[in-house]
Amino acid sequence: MMAGPGSNADAGGGPARHIPVLLDEVLAALAPSEGETIVDGTFGAGGYTRAILARGAGVVAIDRDPDAIAAGRELEAASAGRLRLVQAPFSELDQHVKLVDGVVLDIGVSSMQLDQAERGFSFRADGPLDMRMAQSGPSAADVVNRFKAGDLARIFGFLGEERHAGRIARMIEKRRQSRPFMRTLDLADAIETFIGRSPKDKIHPATRVFQALRIFVNDELGELARALLAAERALKPGGRLAVVTFHSLEDRIVKRFIADRSSRQAGSRYLPETRAEPQTFERAAKPVGPSDAEVAANPRARSAKLRSALRTAAPARAADLMDFGLPKLPSVHGEG
Repeated sequence: MMAGPGSNADAGGGPARHIPVLLDEVLAALAPSEGETIVDGTFGAGGYTRAILARGAGVVAIDRDPDAIAAGRELEAASAGRLRLVQAPFSELDQHVKLVDGVVLDIGVSSMQLDQAERGFSFRADGPLDMRMAQSGPSAADVVNRFKAGDLARIFGFLGEERHAGRIARMIEKRRQSRPFMRTLDLADAIETFIGRSPKDKIHPATRVFQALRIFVNDELGELARALLAAERALKPGGRLAVVTFHSLEDRIVKRFIADRSSRQAGSRYLPETRAEPQTFERAAKPVGPSDAEVAANPRARSAKLRSALRTAAPARAADLMDFGLPKLPSVHGEG
């Protein structure tokens, strides 16, 4: 179960008890029952998986974080064969399952990851500037210390919607010449000192930069787009798709996908002409958000939004990431 980047007060990562977000609404959309198989594409701390198992369905739970998989082994062992854990990106879910009854995706960073200072997602406790969900590949420190100011500004601007993106990027480029950024508090303090902070500010000045770095390092928007395409391939006719997002960047991708797939006309902003395509989903319901009571109990839920859809019997469409309108950013493996 994930806590999302849109939850700005927690983007720095304060300790919080794990509470599944929009659980009742997700279960209503998935309608899991005995004998069915549901894919929990973002296992995290297992909140959705436990609830789905309690309804009698089997679960294939996927997470790219080896710590999440290791923590779930006890639950897997106690499931009498109804839970299978898979360490993999959720964009590859269709490589591990075929013709399933439901797929649930909960986008963002998990409470478990936020609460571990050594993972580097948080600036409320000092830790290495890491942020890698899979614990492999380039880290946030690699990006901050190697990328050109122009590329950092694009990352902070697009993925963090940071209005001081250019100024912060140039500050980072100048400071790292004498001392590279290796710790979370070092970067957060440098941004706060440079930008300043008013007592009226609701969030820390580094919040949006940290959000942008995390989304970029983990290619979260690209992973989401590929996961939606994988779910389209994996769901059986009548299968249910449920996606919880916490940020407008994510929600826009899901909204666009469901609208496109529930229409017989397809196109993109890059290829504006429409073309006849099979309708692979039916819109199941309007998007829903948390109740006031849930937000009061779990502030991280306040920006959550659930979108759901039903799979038709039409064959999956050709995968084309251009249809999602993802921002053009440098490769995480590049140097700017």
